[in-house]
Amino acid sequence: MSALQNLALEQNRLSGTLPSDLGHGMPSIEKINCAYNQMSGFIPASISNSSRLRGLDLGDNRFTGPIPESLGNLEYLEMLNLQWNDFSSDSAMSFLTSLTNCRKLRVLSFAENPLDGVFPASVGNFSAMQIFEGQGCKLKGVIPEEIGNLTGMTRMSPQNNELAGHIPKTVQDMLILQELYLYGNKIEGTIPNVICNLKSLGALDLSGNHFSGSVPPCLGNVTSLRNLYLAYNRLNSRLPTSLGSLKDLMEFNVSSNLLSGHIPLEIENLKAATLIDLSNNNFSGKISNTLGGLDKLIKLSLAHNILNGPIPDSFGKMLALEVLDLSFNNLSGEIPKSLEALINLKYLTSHSINSVERFPLEVLLQIPHVNLSCSMMLFVAILSFMCHHVSSNLLRGQRGKKQSRLCQAGLSLVKGHERISYYELEQATEGFSKSNLLGSGSFSMVYKGMLKDGTLFAAKVFNVQLEGAFKSFDTEREMLRNLRHRNLTKVITSCSYLDFRALVLEYMPDGTLEKWLYSYNLFLDMLQRIYIMIDVASAMDYLHSGYSTPVVHCDLKPSYVLLDQEMVGHVSDFGIAKLLGAGDAFVQTRTIATIGYITPEYGQDGIVSTSCDVYSFGILMMETFTRMRPSDEMFTGDLSIRQWVSDSFPSGIHKVVDANLVQPGDEKPNTKMQCMLSIVELALSCTVVIPDARINMEDALSALKKIKLQIQINSRAFELDLEYVLVALNDDLVLELELDLDLFFVLELELDFFFVLELELDFFFVLELELDFLNLNLKLETYGGICSRKRERYVLVQQDDPRMKKTILGCERMSTHPCPNIGEITLMARLSAWPT
Repeated sequence: MSALQNLALEQNRLSGTLPSDLGHGMPSIEKINCAYNQMSGFIPASISNSSRLRGLDLGDNRFTGPIPESLGNLEYLEMLNLQWNDFSSDSAMSFLTSLTNCRKLRVLSFAENPLDGVFPASVGNFSAMQIFEGQGCKLKGVIPEEIGNLTGMTRMSPQNNELAGHIPKTVQDMLILQELYLYGNKIEGTIPNVICNLKSLGALDLSGNHFSGSVPPCLGNVTSLRNLYLAYNRLNSRLPTSLGSLKDLMEFNVSSNLLSGHIPLEIENLKAATLIDLSNNNFSGKISNTLGGLDKLIKLSLAHNILNGPIPDSFGKMLALEVLDLSFNNLSGEIPKSLEALINLKYLTSHSINSVERFPLEVLLQIPHVNLSCSMMLFVAILSFMCHHVSSNLLRGQRGKKQSRLCQAGLSLVKGHERISYYELEQATEGFSKSNLLGSGSFSMVYKGMLKDGTLFAAKVFNVQLEGAFKSFDTEREMLRNLRHRNLTKVITSCSYLDFRALVLEYMPDGTLEKWLYSYNLFLDMLQRIYIMIDVASAMDYLHSGYSTPVVHCDLKPSYVLLDQEMVGHVSDFGIAKLLGAGDAFVQTRTIATIGYITPEYGQDGIVSTSCDVYSFGILMMETFTRMRPSDEMFTGDLSIRQWVSDSFPSGIHKVVDANLVQPGDEKPNTKMQCMLSIVELALSCTVVIPDARINMEDALSALKKIKLQIQINSRAFELDLEYVLVALNDDLVLELELDLDLFFVLELELDFFFVLELELDFFFVLELELDFLNLNLKLETYGGICSRKRERYVLVQQDDPRMKKTILGCERMSTHPCPNIGEITLMARLSAWPT
């Protein structure tokens, strides 16, 4: 090892920690690359003994602890990458100061680490620095004046932090700076004209700050600019005409500001532009016909302004156009037939256009690839205008007011929550920080965030660059906005704007079932696992038979079962779900779900039916109680998790169940194993090869409840919840009695009451409760009597020995809760610790 110069271990699945004596025994080492692994632990201070080290790359791992100041002793260090870890620092960012001793250091990245320190003035001492990346680190303070000393800097990226103050004028001394990214901070004041002295600047991103004043006209002199982003600030006045001199500008975004006046005609000179976003401002007047000359434009958004007049016919010449958003203006006239030539157009919105009687809707249908949902939204807008002319007038009357950029079609799906903008999502998730990453899927990544009202949420952000992502977003949004069940993930709202798609979901603080199964510091006992399986089965039963049209989830697995603070299971991720049409038993699809959970008929022929979910549920049960993934490396050839479990049933079941569930010292281990046999038998019934031979979810749910009752009785943990509501007001009351007794039935009983019914009267009940656990029969007799005119809640409580077959339940008053009127009265009984 003494002669080793280059150690390259990047992009593997390596775990564990770095050797505590790293640096000893490798005197010749010059490069160490362990990036893109799963390594953890600290950087040992002994690494400074590798005195010849020129490059150290530990990015994209799980390292923790402070960044050692001993790195500053590596005098030949040229590149240091520590990004996307969980490193910490003191508030003074001392490690940065120590690194200034590395006089050859050219590339430094400590991005996306929770450093939470003050940006130090010592950064001005990096004499050779060319690339500096410190985004997403919770950096505080101001950009120091000393930054002007970094005359060799080409790229600087301290975005998505908490930097405040102003941009120092010394930035003009960074003469060869090519990229400056400051977005997502709290920098204020005007954009200084000295930035215009940076004649090599190719990318400038000041979005998401508190800049005010006008856009500096001198930016038109920085002809090297390729990307200019000034969105989400407080810039006002007019857009300077000088920007038309930026003939090589490719992306230009000044959305969500306070800009006003006409859109400068000089914008037509941006011939190289592929993206122009002027949305969410107060631009007025007509759209110039000369914009049609921007034939390289892929995305154009003029939404949420006060523009009027017709849509220019010349837009049909922008043949590269994929996204055109003209929504929420005062445009009039018809959609030009010339748009039929836009063969690449995928997204077209033009809500709030007047003179809708002249809309040739067939034009939209003739555009080959236009998003159908957008066409439908336009059609809805037309109908809305015709039916709600007054509302349209009100909307037009508000055009002069500043409007925040709301995501197009970001409709609130849960009452009480407003639409949410991209910027609000970005802020709430701290710039979609890795520290807030909850998980990832085939098409998306899920981040934890917090709304302005303090509500925690999960933002599911779709990677629209992947084929099928748009469809996955549309499918899941439409599914979840219509489905309502306590064991389904709830949608708060959604965000859809240009090339961004996200769902804002109810936050589940206890994570996924997968996390609880495979984390060594977490554990679920048998009863908890049963409860979660019942939650999942309840959700699936609702999807299959409780909704107006049967829904097939298609991809049920532990990572899609989320747990709330009460450990209640919620089924999530409906991105590839399918609706079965009226009378259809199955549909066919080319979308493939997760291998190991899908049925043979799904995997081979693409046939999807409710029995596919039953099969996946059976595999889910096996995994939950064996703690073995169906994708485990032991399952090769003809051996699958189902075959493995089936071969062990019934005599060898103890060999496959999670050993943590049945310990040698447990009370009644035989009883537990008997329950496990019932669970495994049910799982096998769900996963038979022939679809018609599988049980349905309703029967699976019923069987799980019986197993739960068996466990509860044997563990003395049985609780009986009795809840019913009076639904009729006549002399012979009919009581529809739906019992959450875990006894699996609904009763209808006719009851007589011996008092005169008066709506304001509360009354007293005595119930005779007769339970026969062998036959699961229930008998109720009631005796009514006027109790009080006070509106008070009454809770039935146990009075006699529960070991008796017949138990009398009395009434105890709880004055802290008001009692509903007769006809809506709810009575509850709870009995605990039933004997075996």
